[in-house]
Amino acid sequence: MQIKVLDDKKALGLAAAEHAAKSLRDAIRANGAARIVAATGASQFEFLDSLTSIADIDWNRVELFHLDEYVGLPATHPASFRKYILERIILKTRICYKTGIIQYHLLDGEGDPQEIAKRVGRELISRPVDLAFVGIGENGHLAFNDPPADFASEEPYLVVQLDEACRRQQVNEGWFSQLDDVPVRAISMSIRQILRAKEIIAVVPEARKARAVQACLEEEISTLAPASALRNHPNATLYLDKDSAALLKASSRSVS
Repeated sequence: MQIKVLDDKKALGLAAAEHAAKSLRDAIRANGAARIVAATGASQFEFLDSLTSIADIDWNRVELFHLDEYVGLPATHPASFRKYILERIILKTRICYKTGIIQYHLLDGEGDPQEIAKRVGRELISRPVDLAFVGIGENGHLAFNDPPADFASEEPYLVVQLDEACRRQQVNEGWFSQLDDVPVRAISMSIRQILRAKEIIAVVPEARKARAVQACLEEEISTLAPASALRNHPNATLYLDKDSAALLKASSRSVS
């Protein structure tokens, strides 16, 4: 895994976006289209703002999935990841319906979660994913795979329980007013499915992520540090800023 450390989260977002744009263009050039998975959350703001501002990406040739969604949360709720994806990617890029082809696949947290996981999962595995954008949670989670994560499941999406640390992060980021408001279950892309993407770009700014970054890079690859699984991927790049990289040894900053 390649590690890139930028001065701040704005510089991180721009560098990751330029990398992502090149990978999207390359996939479209090679295959006629690109299939991507997008992360959500506050850590992705600068990255997605930069990416969706780049003019020469043919978004009409991009098919979009997202990593996770809360069970039972309406799409109108400020914390809904469907709302986030619509506002921060789909409406900005004009990804829409082509004739007979749906170009984005949103996880409906208000439906039957097992049925949604299976239905969207079938679409996801129908063809390879070119590029996955991910983050790392304060507890080391990857998507909503909280520790101890399931590293063995072959299912593309899982219905998972959210631990308290994950739920507190959502309150601290301002998505919910109190812990009791945060759903306790979510639909999440599985670890193995994330690792099936041809390329992964992980965007992880801010000091609050520093301990999770350290655990994922410097400790054993473990279900207790779910994002450590990224080290098993042959084409993953982790973008950090100085704050999120603050606890790393010098040798870890050049992991490859």
